[in-house]
Amino acid sequence: MNNLQFDFRVDKSTKTVFIDREFNAELSLVWDAFTKQEILDQWWAPKPYVSKTIKMDFREGGRRFYAMVSSDGVEIGWHIQDYTSISPKTNFKFLSVFADKDENPFLPGSNWDLNFSGQNGTTKVNITIYNDSLERMEKMIEMGFKEGFTATLNELEALLSNSNK
Repeated sequence: MNNLQFDFRVDKSTKTVFIDREFNAELSLVWDAFTKQEILDQWWAPKPYVSKTIKMDFREGGRRFYAMVSSDGVEIGWHIQDYTSISPKTNFKFLSVFADKDENPFLPGSNWDLNFSGQNGTTKVNITIYNDSLERMEKMIEMGFKEGFTATLNELEALLSNSNK
């Protein structure tokens, strides 16, 4: 059993979710897992779902548009990530919103702020998710966001473990 940090906190007073997670992998590998389409699609969904990127342009002002796909191949939900700030290998931010299949956003969304730091082969990712509305955040939590995103991060840990072999 590893002693990698994992912490998930919800602060309703600030409409914010805080996630801290360590990975037993080099910073550049973890950064790539969050920023490259071909790697993201291998882990950015809790099983049995998979993530299918329709288009991705990882740059400030760019966008990732993707679908969650069920095990029988049905696209069950679309999401937009509009990249607002990128500091290579240390931080990136995006606005996350649900959307329809034609890329029309369903506002309000949430602002994600991801910080990366590495030391001695371990990388720590601090994720802050600020929601535009308390109602949206509570709905996310009710829909199982904590369980789903925890499972998703576990998928990434397994993928990174296989990459280190």
